[in-house]
Amino acid sequence: MATVAGVDIGGTNISVALVDDEHQVGDRHKRSTPTDGPDAVLEVVAELLGELDEEPAAVGVGMPGPVDDGVVSHPPNLQNWPEPVDVGGRLSEAVAMPVAVGNDANVGVLGEWVAGAGRGSKFLLGVWMGTGVGGGLVLDGRPYTGSVGGAGEFGHMIVHAGGAQCGCGRRGCIEAYGGRANMERAAERAAAGGFPTTLFEIRDDKGKDRLTSSVWDRALDQGDKLAVRLFNEAVEAVAIGIASVINLLDVDRIVLGGGLAEKLGDDLAEQVEEAARPHVFLPSAKRQIVLAELEDDAGMVGAAALGRAAMLLG
Repeated sequence: MATVAGVDIGGTNISVALVDDEHQVGDRHKRSTPTDGPDAVLEVVAELLGELDEEPAAVGVGMPGPVDDGVVSHPPNLQNWPEPVDVGGRLSEAVAMPVAVGNDANVGVLGEWVAGAGRGSKFLLGVWMGTGVGGGLVLDGRPYTGSVGGAGEFGHMIVHAGGAQCGCGRRGCIEAYGGRANMERAAERAAAGGFPTTLFEIRDDKGKDRLTSSVWDRALDQGDKLAVRLFNEAVEAVAIGIASVINLLDVDRIVLGGGLAEKLGDDLAEQVEEAARPHVFLPSAKRQIVLAELEDDAGMVGAAALGRAAMLLG
């Protein structure tokens, strides 16, 4: 079977890789995500595809925002993207091959379902904790994206009505507490108000320009009070959201992925499970909260699976 390219577009980086029909990742390239709008983003994707050591037969793309028939609307973590853009159509024209587009968290969950920690699950929830908080669903053995491609927006479930401001413009979203970008803004406000923290010293020591997952990891290891407080708020928001999904859909497995999950590992999964337990209506010993296995490859593997399915369906 032909090799397919998987593209993972995030708020921080764009990653592109060749993926074979056994879901094995081959040649790959990465570049920082442009901040000056969709034209620049699509140009970088086309350039990265051109740098692969083999021309793929099709392309699958994961985008951080709602996707309906290849059109991406208002991605909250991509800058200067005010209007819906036909990413599928424009990229297919630019690279002269079939292109399928899905929400980045949905395709990440698809990757874990076909080749990672979600294998064998029929009712799967994936939660991705990175720049924002994404989610995706497999229901009754089929990926579920909803009527207009908007299903799985886990990060924009409301857990505190009128609560913290989210990047989407609403208040009280899970992402307002559990997304790294919003956690950083909360840390900046607290520090400006005189709350002591080592977060920004660690950031500078690591030569970073943001509070990355590794910065949070070190601050938590050191017991930084602000980092611990904000992290606990993130865990509580994510846990309430997971419990609500369990109560509504009776999923049998929850996969936690994204940068924070990768850095914090089993401790994060255990804390989320413990925080979710009081809010679950029907507990089950069979239900699992597990860490993603594919790490950064999940989005590319899932996007490639999306592209391969579109290619086979014509």
